[in-house]
Amino acid sequence: MPSTINCDLAIVGGGLAGSLIALALARKRPGLDLRLVEASGKIGGNHLWSFFAADVAHEDRWIVAPLIGYGWTAYDVAFPAHARTFRMGYYSIESARLDQIVRAELPEKALMLRRKVLAAGPRAVVLADGDRIEAKGVIDARGPGDLDLLDLGWQKFVGRDYALSESHDDPRPMVMDATVPQIDGYRFVYCLPFAATRMFVEDTYYSDSPELDVDALRQRCDDYVAARGWQVERVAHEEAGVLPVAMGGDFEAYWQSGGNKTAKAGMRAGLFHPTTGYSLPDAVRTAALIAEAGDLSGPALHELTHGFARRTWRRRGFYRMLDTMLFKAAEPGERYRILERFYRLDPRLIGRFYAGRSTMLDKVRVLTGKPPVPLSRGIAAIRGKV
Repeated sequence: MPSTINCDLAIVGGGLAGSLIALALARKRPGLDLRLVEASGKIGGNHLWSFFAADVAHEDRWIVAPLIGYGWTAYDVAFPAHARTFRMGYYSIESARLDQIVRAELPEKALMLRRKVLAAGPRAVVLADGDRIEAKGVIDARGPGDLDLLDLGWQKFVGRDYALSESHDDPRPMVMDATVPQIDGYRFVYCLPFAATRMFVEDTYYSDSPELDVDALRQRCDDYVAARGWQVERVAHEEAGVLPVAMGGDFEAYWQSGGNKTAKAGMRAGLFHPTTGYSLPDAVRTAALIAEAGDLSGPALHELTHGFARRTWRRRGFYRMLDTMLFKAAEPGERYRILERFYRLDPRLIGRFYAGRSTMLDKVRVLTGKPPVPLSRGIAAIRGKV
């Protein structure tokens, strides 16, 4: 017989955004009666999240520090005419570790796994099995709203975690190897040396379409590994994904598409970097914001998260403009030149860019000098004529 579950706060969606909120609240408000509702049997899905040290403010690092499985003090990039090492921290989190930490930190009753949600409102969640959660507040973090309401390009990828029979000699992550043939837009390979005999390799594209040929990208990962001379013992893990790269759109319509008057987090709130599609920095900021909130009622949470997401969207118009130039002014096979030029800039500027905190001087510097796309096409793209 259907039952009603009462609690202080219900978080719908056990991905990165929802989990970080739950962990932050468990630390800051241990007496809070919360529920983390997830349709699958594990927290975090099948993902690897990586971020630069500058992506997370010093005062918010307590939220992600226990989750970090790998860290490096520098990383590399490589382009046909330029290669560079950046002496900046870089970190990775595996979903298996997120699942482990959430299970350890949250009370058993707080985790509601394998519970499909039919609907979520400001104070109630309806489950597919007929049960209902009545809460003082609800946060919906289930994934994106209606992406058709946004003007998007796509970053798509397949990543493979290779166990090697012999050690490799790469001490640092290769965040962007664009010396590979340019296919389907801007292509690069991403490598993370998890151990002396373990290498994660991801084939990534800035593409005009979200269609993902997993078999083709899987083969290109294998070909890249073979070309490097790495001897594969087995593939320990694989993931694939498609992330939105925002050029524009109607933020308010997108917000409402995910549920009117309901608090949101993560992709459902439109909280992702317009150029990279990455959501971890914003997920950390959202978790910190909610952990410090005085009122966790449904209306107050909606006002808080909507205001934060709306301000963030408005501040990032510069990135959406650059994305428009990347996708609509540059020929697909020449897009790498934009990134090649970008990676010649000051490392601190690059760090602020990925953190979504570019200063006015940063923006001027990015636009200064000879543009890597024809000026007329860039202007036309911004005006919507290309």
